[in-house]
This record gives sequence, structure tokens and C-alpha cells, in this order.
Amino acid sequence: MFGMIFSRSDLPGINGVTRDLTGPKGYHKAKLHEGDIAVVDAPDMSRAFAQRLIDAKVAAVVNLQQFTTGKVPNFGPQLLLDQGTLLVENADASVGKKVKNGKKGRINEGKLYYGDRSIGGGEILDMDTASARFEEAREALGDHMEALSGNTAEFVRSEAPLLIDGLGIPDIDVDMEDRKVMVISEDPHLKSKLKELRFFLREYNPVIIAVDKVVDELIDEGHRPAVIVGDPELISSAGLRSGATVVLPAEPDGHAKGLERIQDLGVGAMTFPAASDNPTDLALLLAQYHGASMVVHLGEAMDLDHLLNEASSENTPSALMSRLRVGPKLVDSSAVAELYRVSKSGGGWIWAILGILLALAVIVFIAGFSGDDSFVQNLINSWNNLAISFQNLFKEN
Repeated sequence: MFGMIFSRSDLPGINGVTRDLTGPKGYHKAKLHEGDIAVVDAPDMSRAFAQRLIDAKVAAVVNLQQFTTGKVPNFGPQLLLDQGTLLVENADASVGKKVKNGKKGRINEGKLYYGDRSIGGGEILDMDTASARFEEAREALGDHMEALSGNTAEFVRSEAPLLIDGLGIPDIDVDMEDRKVMVISEDPHLKSKLKELRFFLREYNPVIIAVDKVVDELIDEGHRPAVIVGDPELISSAGLRSGATVVLPAEPDGHAKGLERIQDLGVGAMTFPAASDNPTDLALLLAQYHGASMVVHLGEAMDLDHLLNEASSENTPSALMSRLRVGPKLVDSSAVAELYRVSKSGGGWIWAILGILLALAVIVFIAGFSGDDSFVQNLINSWNNLAISFQNLFKEN
């Protein structure tokens, strides 16, 4: 009886099967069908995400976030509305917790129901509001980019000697000339990324430059950095005494934060005076100046999304210019991991087959010439003995 109550279709609103797409990259994995109610966690929904929902012909989209926050002029919500899809945004947190993937539900007046029970709701987004937000975000982004342009020009004006000739970059006793260098900064997925890079690390043994508190995480994972760049207050005493060359970001006048702690520990350190105090940017410049043939960065990526979202940040000019200075030598760690993943999965089976064939050839050669009988009989006897040995082994286990 209760099942019949929850499956009623005569209740007001849009009826459909709810699909939970709120997990990490959930919209890539979830199976969508025509008429579904998609629950997403997508601030500033992209056009690509919206197109996926449109192609599936979902009836409604309930967003735990705002479809357009004002950071970027995204066109996704307008595409959905143009197809007649109902959009609900800023949904209650309870919706994300209580939504049941594959269960029939309905939306009425911005609220998501299972039968007569509401699990929360949000605000209905219309085309006028979506279009107005798009224009406001476009104007705001233009203002942000103008501010970034001015800040970048000022940064280049003050740091030209550093960017062009490496003035201020310390001469360290670590050989990076024509070697692979890996700059590792804070990353929530550090352990898994290091695992994906194990073949690269094993093959090239790159010079590792650790940034800030990543030092201790690397040591715990069995990796020894050759250089440490960062604030000593964020690094353990054992990390600072690990034998790595320590470089302290310093203000243009030479004052470096944490220098007192370094002196108390009796650890030798060098200062890196610059207008930027971002240790990742300084680590990249350090690798470039000392002749690295390739610089692999594991950490927060500096891509277009980051640039747009952080356009007004005072650290953005430093991040942008340091990466431009490293230029074509700079590679994101995810790209290196992908190359090794494809290489190992694509050609590994060929080497396995060749190994098996080689082993069989050796067995045939040895067996054929061992014993007093003919070559063929010797081979048959050896094969029978091998089969009997395997049978006995399996019986024992």
C-alpha cells in the first residue's frame, strides 16, 4: 500500500526518477534517462555539463549551488532553460543528503518530494534572471581582468631583473642542469598522485623541490626532497634536518620569515628575495634558472578556470609570470601520469607475451637435448614431469 502511495503520478508538479549527480565527477558516471530529475552540485554550471543534461532530456535539474555565482559568465543555465528544463538552485543541504538515486520523485513549486514528503527545495530560476546574471558576470569579469592587467604590469616592472636574468635567485649546490625537476606543492590528492607517478620517479629519479609542509608528507611516503622552499614554521624539525637545501622566500629587503627558527636548529639556509612570497612560484623559477630540462609540477594547476576565479588576487601575476618564464618546460603531473598509464596499459601485454614465448623456447631447447632418448621423446618426458609436479603442488595446497 505504501509503495502505491509513493508511486502516484496524479500529484502536482513534474514527476520523474531522481538521479544523484552530486559526487565527485558524478555527472560523468551517472546514467540519465528522458524525464529524469537530476540533482547536482555545480556552481557556475558549464555549457558542457548542461549539454550532457540536455542530451539526456532530463525534465528538471535541482542544483545545491547557484547556477551562476557571478564569477564567470557561464552559458549552461540558459541552454537548459531554452530547452524547457525546470531549474531549481540553492537547494537545501538536506536535498543532497536525502536524495535517493533511482527513486521516483517529483518537483512542485521548487521543492523535491517523494510522495507527499518533501526533502527540501530551492529557488526556481527563470530566463530573465539567468540572462541578467550572465551580463553582470561578464562585466565583472572584464573589471577583474583589467585589474589583473594593471597588477601584472606593476609586477613585471618591479620583477623584470628576476624574470629576465634571474637576479636574486640563490646559487644552490644541487645539480639540476639538463635534469628532470619535480616541484611538489600542497595537494589534497598527493598520495594518489605520487602513486600514479611511480614509474616516472623510478625511471628518471628527478630532482625534487618540496614546497612548505609538503616536505613532511613526502618523507613519510619515502621520498627525499633535494631542495625545500617555504616557511620553516610549517615544516617539522626532522624535515628541515633531512639534508635538503633550504631556501627561504624573503622580502625584497632580504628579511625572511622563519629565519630565527632555522638559526635555532643550526640548519643552513639561503634566502630568495622577491616581490612574490609564493614559494611554488619561486620553486619554479629556481628550477628554470638552474637549467632543468623539464619541470613537472604536482599541485594546484594554474589553468583558465583558476585565472578567471582568482583574477583579482594579488598572487595571480606572480603565478602567471613564473609559469610563462618556465614556458614549454613546464608540465603538469597529471599529464605525465597519463602518459605512463597509457604506456603501461597499452604495450605491457606485448612484453608479457614475448616473455612467455622466450621462456617456452628455453624450455624446449633444454628439454629436447636432455636425456638419452630422441629429441621429441625427451621433450614429451620433460613436459609430463612438469605437469605431474604442478598437480602435486596443487594437491598440497
